[in-house]
Amino acid sequence: MLFSPFERLVAMRYLRSKRQEGFISVITWFSLIGIMLGVATLIVVMSVMNGFRQELFQRVIGLNGHMNVYAMQGPLDTYQPLVDRIAKVPGVTGVAPTVEAQALISVNNSASGAYIRGMTQEAIKSRPTLANNIVSGSLDDFSDGAIAIGVRMAQRLNLNVGDSLTLISPVGKSTVFGTAPRMRAFKIAAIFDVGMFEYDSGFIFMPLDAAQVFFRTGQGVTALELFVKDPQNMSRIRKDIVEAIGPIQQQPLRLLDWQQNNSSFFTALQVERNVMFLILTMIILVAAFNIISSLIMLVKDKGRDIAILRTMGATRGMIMRIFFLNGSSIGIAGTTAGLILGLLLAKNIEAIRQIVQKITQTDPFAPEVYFLTHMPSVVDPADIVRIVLMALALSFLATLYPAWRAARLDPVEALRYE
Repeated sequence: MLFSPFERLVAMRYLRSKRQEGFISVITWFSLIGIMLGVATLIVVMSVMNGFRQELFQRVIGLNGHMNVYAMQGPLDTYQPLVDRIAKVPGVTGVAPTVEAQALISVNNSASGAYIRGMTQEAIKSRPTLANNIVSGSLDDFSDGAIAIGVRMAQRLNLNVGDSLTLISPVGKSTVFGTAPRMRAFKIAAIFDVGMFEYDSGFIFMPLDAAQVFFRTGQGVTALELFVKDPQNMSRIRKDIVEAIGPIQQQPLRLLDWQQNNSSFFTALQVERNVMFLILTMIILVAAFNIISSLIMLVKDKGRDIAILRTMGATRGMIMRIFFLNGSSIGIAGTTAGLILGLLLAKNIEAIRQIVQKITQTDPFAPEVYFLTHMPSVVDPADIVRIVLMALALSFLATLYPAWRAARLDPVEALRYE
């Protein structure tokens, strides 16, 4: 056995301080609570950031293609042969032609900008992120002259299904009096709520043929959206797509995948995640220093007891193991309590947010700032293992020096002034 029953007995007895050792006991409790809070905070923060990244990833690739093919100049005029060729590439699950442009909304004596995306009805229904989050109306009515808008846009402009809004295109129509803006009224067929503030407040989906007419792209489109089986590995399939496009396409094209379109955003999330891990680790490090101070004080207070144990035959190794077990017990107890507390908080973080919101009458997770309408949390077992091992390692390292000091104590010197 690593520790003998005698060593465990003495170590546990030293943890239960007597009245005159109360200050040492207070420092010990502070150490335990510090480790607990540090571990719990790390688990909650890492889980929330994992959930934030996963939610954004699922929504970004659920509403946008994994890779987009754009024409360098003007629309893609003859895109059907290109669609047929790309669709045959192994790993490509779908290709959807789209018309993307910006427009001005005019309704109820107010105006605001919007991002318009023209798609076929089949393409919209094939995207669960959008098709499964229709809160009003139906995509079955999505046809020429009908559009789908986000729930926050509908609330801001006081619109419902069946109402109409006017879109003003930046591509004007030339007249003898100059360029006149193109305007058309569209009926709202559906209202969606995908849970991302950017899309719910600023996106409008309309039929592909209506978008082609409104933005004057003729029979062409502005982009082809590609969907693949493995969106996390775009480098390999990108080469196959480039080879498929090359022999038949004379018009200069540009390929952008979801990683390139959102590289700065996801890189910032990863940097923030690493920085938060380092900062919150300091909580555990401070608690580990408290373990050092409490054990040094305990060694000084128990100098006479250590000397008596040595004269009774206890070896230096036994004394070192006693105090190592004493300090590591604090780390193990604090880490275990922090693990339980952190998992409970991480699993119920959205309910806690709602309680805080009701009490304070403020929204601590404003969708305008954080893009999402709820606080996500995904517990990653790898993160849990890393946090637990790091907390235990710091706790064990903190006990080595005080335990070594106790083992090096000279019994004669300790008993001389007793």
